[in-house]
Amino acid sequence: MDLKERIEAFAGLGALVRKSLSDTNETDTSELSLLINNQQHKNPWFTPENVRAALSAIANELTAETLYRWTGMYPELKNVRKPFTVGIIMAGNIPMVGFHDFLSVLITGNNVLTKTSSKDSDLIVHFSELLCSINPAFRNMIRFTEDTLSGFDAVIATGSNNTSRYFEAYFGKYPNIIRRNRNSIAILDGTESEYELKGLGNDIFSYFGLGCRNVSKLYLPSGYKLSELTETWESFSGIINHNKYANNYDFNKAVYLVNKEQFLDTGYLLLREEKNLSSPVAVIYYEYYNSYDFVIQDTDLLKDRIQCIVSKNHTPFGKAQQPLLWDYADGIDIIEFLLKKKSSGIL
Repeated sequence: MDLKERIEAFAGLGALVRKSLSDTNETDTSELSLLINNQQHKNPWFTPENVRAALSAIANELTAETLYRWTGMYPELKNVRKPFTVGIIMAGNIPMVGFHDFLSVLITGNNVLTKTSSKDSDLIVHFSELLCSINPAFRNMIRFTEDTLSGFDAVIATGSNNTSRYFEAYFGKYPNIIRRNRNSIAILDGTESEYELKGLGNDIFSYFGLGCRNVSKLYLPSGYKLSELTETWESFSGIINHNKYANNYDFNKAVYLVNKEQFLDTGYLLLREEKNLSSPVAVIYYEYYNSYDFVIQDTDLLKDRIQCIVSKNHTPFGKAQQPLLWDYADGIDIIEFLLKKKSSGIL
């Protein structure tokens, strides 16, 4: 199977999923629709709305035009190469979060050995089955396992700061990409429109803020009124009706009250002035600045902890959770990594 065939297969997958998502309704009993609605029973954070949003973001990128543009950045992909096996350990914080790794390995013509998260296994398997129905040649390129990974030549593993230490110990002798905790930030200059601020709300509240591309920290110009944000975000207030989110909200609020710490309570979100980047669920940190240039310098020092910057000069407001195919996690170019991999297992 050459590059053109692989691209056409993934473009076909995107078209199939887009059609399925657009056709769904209250009486829809298709396999994908049932999977979408059932995810919340296995993982309460995976509401149908959030699952649909994740699948839509993926499917919208799986077009022939976008896939050709992406792969066209790597002329070497047209060369016939001996395939090798890449083990992928997927996270389970948001739906289908490991799909881009899965796509990257297969689009380069390599084989994938996937260990899914127990919190998010059904959807990626279903996508795999759809892909194989479009081009059966993929059946020999895809394997899933629930056991410890073995029989691979390189590995891509995503987890927390704690699990990354285990990954480094176990996979350190192999060519690897090991991802740790990261957070995303937003830098406001005070001239944002209501449309942009609502987009920022999506960057914060989508997936309940559980993704590494969700904004967890705001940088605000000195004197900025928080009411400008909270009034704009009122449309997101229904998030408090989700039981697990509400539990986090109540817990963090109780901690702040007991410790007599200052915070702003909107009834569905807690805003707290804080230097740290990583805020708990239902909490957003903010920090005031006097110089925009200083903020850029300051955040550059934290680049190893930042996944995405939302601002007028970086990722557009409302687009944090809609990365393009070439918006690589942690800024690590997976395709370049796979192209440099030697058959001997040495980069």
